[in-house]
Amino acid sequence: MSEFKFACPVCGQHMKCDSSQGGSVMDCPTCFQKITAPQAPTTEDQKFILTGTKVGEKPVLNIPTDRVAFAPEKKLPMLVLVAFLVVACAVGAVVFAFRGKIFKSGGDSAPTKEVSSESGDAPAPPIKQPPPKPAVIAPPANDTNWLLALGAATIPDAPAAGRIHGQDFITERASFQNGTLTLRAGTRGPIALGVQINFSGALPEALAGKTINVTTNADKAAPVTLRWQENGQTAKAGFNDSYALRLEFGALVNNRLPGKIYLCTPDTEKSYVMGTFNADARKPRPKKVQ
Repeated sequence: MSEFKFACPVCGQHMKCDSSQGGSVMDCPTCFQKITAPQAPTTEDQKFILTGTKVGEKPVLNIPTDRVAFAPEKKLPMLVLVAFLVVACAVGAVVFAFRGKIFKSGGDSAPTKEVSSESGDAPAPPIKQPPPKPAVIAPPANDTNWLLALGAATIPDAPAAGRIHGQDFITERASFQNGTLTLRAGTRGPIALGVQINFSGALPEALAGKTINVTTNADKAAPVTLRWQENGQTAKAGFNDSYALRLEFGALVNNRLPGKIYLCTPDTEKSYVMGTFNADARKPRPKKVQ
């Protein structure tokens, strides 16, 4: 016979060989090992599977066919491979869609910005909320701040504060409307605690950049009104003279009139207000005609 089969001694792959190629070196098509082909069988009725020899090793004895177990030469069908890829893609899509619930971490952590799968940007840090503004508290009143002499007056570079009829006061809103400068506690509603200085309808443009000094011996000055709470009711006191006042107005910019104030009134409670302010000088809206 001209052709015969023999097995690879490494992986068991069957190989065909011509009788004239016995003893030659061949490459196994499966494991790519160098195999020496055996000699052709001497009989036509071949009951043994011949086995080649790995190059560099001793010849391997031929063993009967029924004693050799070879791996079946089967290839993975293309349809099975396609089905596997479809299932893998479906599983990946489900995991991506429900990733928030699957990978949800415990605890009440601050929300973070999700990373786009397309952009690949690094995750943004958690958004920090700004701390709440501290409550405005008036500094304790001090009798040494009550001086009716302007020569010794020093205006602190701090929001206007002081004492009104024995009650600690700090300016929370300043305005200049209809010729009246108002420094008050609170921002809305009736004035429960504050001071008003009436300049007889003067416009903020006329006072911008000016300094006003009023001494206790002035015959008549701008009316000053103090307002405070007493027994649940709003009380007030007015002064037309005998008080000490220094006002230093800044430039009018964007309907804001900044300034500094030093005010001491001659009441028995030694009321005073000193510090800086930034008054809202917008013109009030005209009232609608009924």
